[in-house]
Amino acid sequence: MTRPSRVSIGAIILTAVFLGVAPLIWGPRVPSLRAASAAQGRREPAPSFDGGVAWLNTAGPVKLADLKGKVVVLDFWTFCCINCIHTLPDLQKLEEKYAKELVVIGVHSAKFDNEKNTDAIRKAILRYQISHPVVNDAEMAIWRRYGVNSWPTLAVIDPEGNLLGATSGEGNYELLDKVISQTIAEHEKKGTLDRKPMRFDLARYREKGDTPLFFPGKVLADGPGNRLFIADSTHHRIVVTTLDGKKIAVAGNGTPGNKDGAFAQAMFDDPQGMALDGDTLLVADRKNHLIRALDLKSGTVSTLAGIGKQDRENRGRGGDAKSTGLNSPWDLLLVGRTLYIAMAGHHQIWTLDLTSKRLEPYAGTGREAIRDGTLSQSDLAQPSGLATDGKSIFVADSEASAVRRVDLKPGNAVETIVGVEGGNLFNFGDVDGVGEKVRLQHALGVAYDAGKVYVADTYNSKIKVIDPAKRECTTWLGGRNEPGWLTDPTFNEPAGLSIANGKLYVADTNAHRIRVVDLKTKQVTTLTLTGVDAPPVAGAAR
Repeated sequence: MTRPSRVSIGAIILTAVFLGVAPLIWGPRVPSLRAASAAQGRREPAPSFDGGVAWLNTAGPVKLADLKGKVVVLDFWTFCCINCIHTLPDLQKLEEKYAKELVVIGVHSAKFDNEKNTDAIRKAILRYQISHPVVNDAEMAIWRRYGVNSWPTLAVIDPEGNLLGATSGEGNYELLDKVISQTIAEHEKKGTLDRKPMRFDLARYREKGDTPLFFPGKVLADGPGNRLFIADSTHHRIVVTTLDGKKIAVAGNGTPGNKDGAFAQAMFDDPQGMALDGDTLLVADRKNHLIRALDLKSGTVSTLAGIGKQDRENRGRGGDAKSTGLNSPWDLLLVGRTLYIAMAGHHQIWTLDLTSKRLEPYAGTGREAIRDGTLSQSDLAQPSGLATDGKSIFVADSEASAVRRVDLKPGNAVETIVGVEGGNLFNFGDVDGVGEKVRLQHALGVAYDAGKVYVADTYNSKIKVIDPAKRECTTWLGGRNEPGWLTDPTFNEPAGLSIANGKLYVADTNAHRIRVVDLKTKQVTTLTLTGVDAPPVAGAAR
């Protein structure tokens, strides 16, 4: 995700070949920075980490001098960004492979206003199970000092504190692995490598996820069946209860992984959206890039679609469900025998025909933008929530902070209901109104009932209501201006919505709970879960 430049500094793109491997690309906005070249024998000292407003996942600020003798990777990220989320597993693999030689420092330079909040970053660290220090670069001081212009950007510093260069975007594991490996070999010969492991005071040591739910991402209410399905995302499991919270079943053993079989042995990795097909629950297994099927009668889990790893390239063609890769499926919607998939990583809506078992792209070019038009010519931006009135799909288009309408008839159109069509991805805020005057902040969930679209306006911690015919959006509940916000907020980054029997069920993600709202009276209660305990390895990091 590229951040538009707010100031023109005449940035020059410099490339460097480091020890004969593919180049790291460095796009400085401060002309004095340049990527060092081993052939020239010239390397610049890395800029400092000064300017952050807080440090997390560590007992105190980390200085560059503290990291002498280590290879350092700086990860410039923001927790909304799907590309940044996709980079985290690569960094984890590198941290595990080079546990004694490498230190990763996350530099959180926010896109959204809510992401500047230190506690919100702490919650994201726990949700994504990050095991390295993170600095809150709320004023983007470190971002500017390093000349960064897009998320994610990864900068490499050698054991003597010199900046080697940087690369942007996801999918750079092989390049980073080679550079780190060769840097370690070089500094081992020079005697400048320190292999003493560094330990940090991680946030999870104090918030271990021993609550019944841990960052639930989505919820699905089944009124006729008196069932509630909860994506207990960071416990890596699906919790099934009655609508009043009594345990029916739990699928997933609580550890992240990919394993079919009986509910008690099955494994998921950050499950999100769900759809119900009779007595089969379909689940977007987000981090596994799979669609899983839960047989609610036999208590077993199987894989319905995906290959178990991310497909970054295939935006334009479909294929057999079990041989076609997916890219961070975030929500599901079943209409007839067609399953619609919010493919957040591809910035598209896909379909899965449950009869033919075939996947196809449905709406969006794959370009991350907000543009209306035909299904094949329109652009979406990290779609993360789906709902329907039977004629259209309503989409929480999170990075555009918009709600879009996608026609269910192939060949028809995509249009923006609220948000700025044709604009950049920085038209966000908290403004009620009509059409393009409306401002949301990274909305992740939608639900439809009686002519209204309910929106989980996630980073505003509100539920808003849209009249899609009038394109009118109003705040319904929650937000930072309500009484008691600091001590007992109604919602804390809600991400999933579902409606049944006159009640709105809300996955109140950062509060680790399900909220229940009476649609007539707006009375809000917290669902009391009976018989649901945290898994034995609650909150364990991979």
